[in-house]
Amino acid sequence: MEKTYRFLNTAIEWLLVTIFSLLVLDVVWQVISRYVVGKSSSFTEEFARFALIWLTVLGAAYINGQKEGHLSMDFLLSKLPETKRHGRQKVIQVIMAIFALIIMVIGGGNLVYTTLSLGQISSALNVPLGYVYAIVPLSGMVIIFFAIYNIKKLNFQ
Repeated sequence: MEKTYRFLNTAIEWLLVTIFSLLVLDVVWQVISRYVVGKSSSFTEEFARFALIWLTVLGAAYINGQKEGHLSMDFLLSKLPETKRHGRQKVIQVIMAIFALIIMVIGGGNLVYTTLSLGQISSALNVPLGYVYAIVPLSGMVIIFFAIYNIKKLNFQ
């Protein structure tokens, strides 16, 4: 499981760096085409929107796996004895996994299925919107994996 965790972290890191780099290039091209060339590109705004969706949702899943980097209020948790703290952390991880399963995997999967079956296509890029929304259930599965990993890690402490 540790090997899968490290591979997943590395893959997501590279994917996030790639998406962010493409987003920066897209916005720079938008500025250049608007102010230097004098004609705005039609695809840049839509690509930036889609890249930002992927960056945000996948980034949230990635940060969830990095326990130190995720925003949390742990003042009360840190005041608990070690045995109770581990139990509460396990409960938090289970709640996060249930949320990711119901909202992101099932709900996001329904969203992807609906948009693909209705044939919704983006206006400028002509990409099926189901592909854009596919990051939601994918990130939900990543969050569930990280929650299971964190629970197993807590069992060995």
